[in-house]
Amino acid sequence: MSRRAIRKFINAVALGLSGIATAIGLFFLGAILWTLIRSGLAGMSTPPPGSSGGLLNAIYGSVVMTVIGIVIGGPIGVLAGTYLAEYGRTARISTVIRFVNDVLLSAPSIIVGLFVYELLVVRMGHFSAIAGAVALAIIAIPVTVRTTEDMLNLVPQGMKDASTAMGAYDWRTITSVIYPAAGSGIVTGLLLAIARISGETAPLLFTALNNQFWSSNLFAPIANLPVVIFQFALSPYPNWQQLAWSGALLITVSILILSIVARFLVSSLGPGGRA
Repeated sequence: MSRRAIRKFINAVALGLSGIATAIGLFFLGAILWTLIRSGLAGMSTPPPGSSGGLLNAIYGSVVMTVIGIVIGGPIGVLAGTYLAEYGRTARISTVIRFVNDVLLSAPSIIVGLFVYELLVVRMGHFSAIAGAVALAIIAIPVTVRTTEDMLNLVPQGMKDASTAMGAYDWRTITSVIYPAAGSGIVTGLLLAIARISGETAPLLFTALNNQFWSSNLFAPIANLPVVIFQFALSPYPNWQQLAWSGALLITVSILILSIVARFLVSSLGPGGRA
């Protein structure tokens, strides 16, 4: 057998194994989605009067804590990523920041929950939505830092030099040239951060806990979808288990939509590009 035939044979085997691995992954992904849709759609109807209720309080709590968390963590992550990309690119402190950010990016979220529990919950004397939002903000920060730095580094150096040559200060170049050019990438990072924190359960068990009733008090325990799913899935009551499936479907669909939007922004609105 010639060397060319051997290479073609090895290439065919590698492509075949890659295709089989892809098919297996897609099969299990499809099985998970089908199970969620089949089991979750049955509980998506509005509960009749006098019934045990639904997930509105949990949906409200999750939305509130996610919004507060991204409002806190988003600006911090964007500013930190801006420093790493524009001001401290070669500074020693930047190396330390990147290392710490990578550690936080891969750290178990339960550690963040324990940290916020000791920082806020113990001192406040009770669980609260604010503590949960702070935990989610800490989780969102490293995602935003990484994506912001990467997107700013993709902006052509010529655009920055042209702004500087016209006499613009660094802050003016960043706000008027670099941010607009990398705007879609920064927004994508924020969307990915939202998708990252919207399904977190472990940190909320130590911070916001749960609430069986409707509550809009940010300084009290509040219901949220991840913890409700965890508790209802372990319950012996069929209607609670049905609500857990419905909550899991809601979170999955929400994260899927955010991921699709983020990928669309990256592909159609690259730095300096247009749709």
